[in-house]
Amino acid sequence: MNASATPHPHSHVVYTEFDGREAVLVDLNTKRYYTLNETAMLVWRGLERGQTTSEIAREICEHYDVSEEHATESVKRLLTSLGAHRLLS
Repeated sequence: MNASATPHPHSHVVYTEFDGREAVLVDLNTKRYYTLNETAMLVWRGLERGQTTSEIAREICEHYDVSEEHATESVKRLLTSLGAHRLLS
């Protein structure tokens, strides 16, 4: 997945945030759910806004003390995982 690619959440995936520290994705097609930590929540909300991988990585850098390279790799790993579970288009 390249830095300019912008995957989007599938319409059959419902995002529910709890206390600002945890969220759940529910795939209405498979009835499976996935928990998201704070960082994954930032990524998911970025995808909902149509942000690129690079834009999401920069936002992570603003919230956490990590390099942009580390943030970008983390975002790519999460997108790969979300894609493998068919949560992204």
